[in-house]
Amino acid sequence: MTQPLRRLAMAQWDVFSSRPLEGNSLAVFLDGRGLTDAEMQSIAKEMNLSETTFILPRDAATERERGVRVRIFTVQEELPFAGHPTLGTAFALRGQSGAKKVTLELNVGKVPVHFEGNEGQPAFGEMTQMDPSFGIQHDRHAVARAIGLRVEDFDDSLPIETVSTGVPFTVTPLKSLSVIQNLQIDLNRAAEYLAKSEGKFFYFVSRETVDPEARLHARMLFYNGEDPATGSAAGCSAAWMVAHGVAKVDERVLIEQGVEMKRPSRIFVRASLTDNRVVNVRVGGHSVEIMRGEVFLH
Repeated sequence: MTQPLRRLAMAQWDVFSSRPLEGNSLAVFLDGRGLTDAEMQSIAKEMNLSETTFILPRDAATERERGVRVRIFTVQEELPFAGHPTLGTAFALRGQSGAKKVTLELNVGKVPVHFEGNEGQPAFGEMTQMDPSFGIQHDRHAVARAIGLRVEDFDDSLPIETVSTGVPFTVTPLKSLSVIQNLQIDLNRAAEYLAKSEGKFFYFVSRETVDPEARLHARMLFYNGEDPATGSAAGCSAAWMVAHGVAKVDERVLIEQGVEMKRPSRIFVRASLTDNRVVNVRVGGHSVEIMRGEVFLH
């Protein structure tokens, strides 16, 4: 017997931008119930974007209490949390409702997204990430050897430090815009180094920026090429900035990313300090719907 055709509704969003064809693309499957883990992974590979999300609707009472269940996949693995998929999926769930808050239940737990904006203006969404945990500070010489940079390419006034708000990123400050713009690293050796030192990916930042309004210029190179916007890493960077005096407590600052890829992204971050601990990490931006369609599965 042939399997009945399944038609899966999806939408594509450009996240961390208010303009189409900028920011980080995200495929959102609006009802992933009935899909196996392997099917979700295969669909994410088919989409070939940084991430693809699957909304798993539940009854209204459960969603009010626990949030809307969402799973996040890259082209090769499921992630417990990621920033631009969380924000973009919240925008998709909000639709035209004008809701002030959408809560997602991810593998890492509940993540609320609050919306701001007056009528007639594009909405701005801001997620509250898990409170950060600070890992090790890295030796510059060891990192330089591992990824193929010179020690003098790093900003020696700030630490290379692993931070997690759900996914551990090694925040790596470089000394200038020219160094970060011309960045080339050995991805295999970088992955080997990170596997031994509790980081998932390097997140390269520079205090020299293209946009004078931005506090950091950022790049994230990984196995799927380069990421135009990495909201989870931006949250780690928000915590890192407050911990090391790059941003003031609760100051909303701009991180620019994706410039080299011609997919400019604007990521707004802030974090609080309580009893000398960084808490209340918030990452926000705009999102714009760019496409709707269906995927057919037999």
